[in-house]
Amino acid sequence: MSSPLRDAIAARVGRGEFPGVVALVARDDDVTVHTVGVTRFGGDVPMRRDTPFRITSMTKPVMAAAALMLAEDDRLDLEEPVAKLLPELAGQRVLRRPDGPLDDTVEAARPVTVEDLLTFTLGFGFILDGDTIDPPWPIVEAWRELGLALAEPEPRTPHGPDEWVRRFGSLPLIHQPGDKWMYNAGTIILGALLARADDRPLAEILYDRVFAPLGMTQTGFWLPPDRAAALPGQYMTDPATGVLSERTSTGPEVWSRPPAFPSGSGGLVSTADDFLAFARMLLDGGVHGGTRLLSAQAVASMTGNHLTPAQIESGGFILGGSGWGYGLAVTVADDEVSAAGRYGWAGGYGTAWFNDPRERLVSIVLSQVSDLLWNGALTEFNRLAYRDHDPGRARDE
Repeated sequence: MSSPLRDAIAARVGRGEFPGVVALVARDDDVTVHTVGVTRFGGDVPMRRDTPFRITSMTKPVMAAAALMLAEDDRLDLEEPVAKLLPELAGQRVLRRPDGPLDDTVEAARPVTVEDLLTFTLGFGFILDGDTIDPPWPIVEAWRELGLALAEPEPRTPHGPDEWVRRFGSLPLIHQPGDKWMYNAGTIILGALLARADDRPLAEILYDRVFAPLGMTQTGFWLPPDRAAALPGQYMTDPATGVLSERTSTGPEVWSRPPAFPSGSGGLVSTADDFLAFARMLLDGGVHGGTRLLSAQAVASMTGNHLTPAQIESGGFILGGSGWGYGLAVTVADDEVSAAGRYGWAGGYGTAWFNDPRERLVSIVLSQVSDLLWNGALTEFNRLAYRDHDPGRARDE
């Protein structure tokens, strides 16, 4: 049965912008799922409600929730220096200029804290130089030479957590802790920190703390080979040619085995219904199925803005004027989608999620076409999610 959201998705699939899309919209117990198209261009495998997707940066809010669960069990303290659990990072200095030589540094004004990792204010991450991400400055060349994989999800870093942290600790910070919002590095480091705090691998922590309690049976850092084979093709328009083409560096073989270093910034695969369980837990103030997993105070802190206007501005086009909570964006002004207060985040391979607490609305859009984030489709789909509630319509289309 037709709906404005389904029609908009079908139109874009028909124009060749996506091979297929899975979209889910929920208000409380009322859930509509749209499965449109196929898993790859030229293929004949239809998108299904249980199709797995590489959710990349939608990993970040999952990491934040796990960190808060450990904090509530006194396994770590958000205000403590990161170096307490990761002593390899003690004594990191700060570049005098972001584009300067690595030995031109000053002392850090204060230690980096666990909360800095969650708010991305640790002083390290993507460097925005106008519209350019990570220009060829010495610090960028250094982290690439060390194989830290701080930006691109693929290829993955070959280093285990301890070696990765040791190598990262050899670098200076780019800005003073607390000065600017810098994307991505915080939750990568957080993954190593949580493993130290709980004295076991990150994958086990996420399974025991988040996935098992929420029934997220299809979410993890890797998949059995048959499920990995079901991952859709991953596509992006080449800025040099303007051609939408498949990226082959993240095929099923990559996802059929545990990674050497699971990325807390972009390493998870999941499904629409699995992520809905996570989203609903936050919308319900930390409760799932009558069991409290997080305190209401922790959820409020995670989903509220922690940035100053200057820090929001330093986020450039990545933040797009939104604030930032713990591992997710928070709208701080009305926009073309909704009134302020919506929170969530997107993934660079073409996935996105938001909760609107005022409307009791969850919206999840899953593709594997990175262009979703900049071709206007995401704004259109998000806006239409608010019109996708019709009690008389079939719920799985």
